[in-house]
This record gives sequence, structure tokens and C-alpha cells, in this order.
Amino acid sequence: MSGGAGKPWGQQAEDPFQRHLRPGSGRPGPLILERPAVIQITPQMRILVAVEAVDLRRGIDGLARVCQEVLQTDPFSGCLFVFRNRRATTLKILVYDSQGFWLCQKRLSRGRFRFWPESPSGVCQRLEAHELQVLLAAGNPAGAQAPAAWRRVSPGH
Repeated sequence: MSGGAGKPWGQQAEDPFQRHLRPGSGRPGPLILERPAVIQITPQMRILVAVEAVDLRRGIDGLARVCQEVLQTDPFSGCLFVFRNRRATTLKILVYDSQGFWLCQKRLSRGRFRFWPESPSGVCQRLEAHELQVLLAAGNPAGAQAPAAWRRVSPGH
């Protein structure tokens, strides 16, 4: 008998959704860090996080509508918009790059995004690029520290 997909008995076929895990550990392996980025996130980029949960069954058009109607921001502005689901297990990022929209999703294999930005307006919160990196790693962006972004000095100084 076989364990499936031509494997000897006792060995299960590889789950295509678990390929990113280090064999035997259940933890992400180093290959994740070696993959090229789809969207380059720079310190100059404007990043807006929707404070309230959003129905992530929405696609590009639905999330662009949330940007306009709820966040009161033009989805074609080049801002990077971050949304999460009610259970705080999944994020979606929407950004327009002058040719079209990118829609990226991250679903945690385990756990939740425990730290989520809050805003006095209750609508959206602006994040810096280093804070987004921490948030994407399911960390607390409020505790993230980085040197100030470089700014051009005027000729008179």
C-alpha cells in the first residue's frame, strides 16, 4: 500500500500549502526571506491602516470602495492600504502603482494579529514602513523604532 502520491506507506504526500515550513519543525524556513518582494515598501511611502475590520471577501473593487467611502482617500493615490478581517487572522494590502492595482494577502498559519493600530478618528492610522514590517510579522508596531527617514536639507543650511 501507499501513503498517497506514490510515497511509501507511512509517508504522506506533501501538502502544497505547507511547502513554506521547515521540514519537521512546523516553523517557517529561511526560503521565505529569500523570495523577492512583490511590492517595494519605502520610507517615503504613505501607509494607511483601516482601524476597523473589513470583510476580506471583497476584492480590489470592494476594497477600493472602502478606501473612498470609509477612509475618505483616493485609492489611485499610490498610498498602501492595509485591512484586516474580524478574526484578526488575515491581512490584505491594496496599492495602485500607476499601471494597476496590487492586492496581497497574508493569512497567519497560527495565532492572530494581536496588535492593531488605533486612531482617535476611529477610521485609519498612518504607519511608517518599519512599523508595517513589524505588523506583517504579527508584532506590535507601536514599539518599533527606527532612525528618522532621510530628508533633503535646503541649500541655505
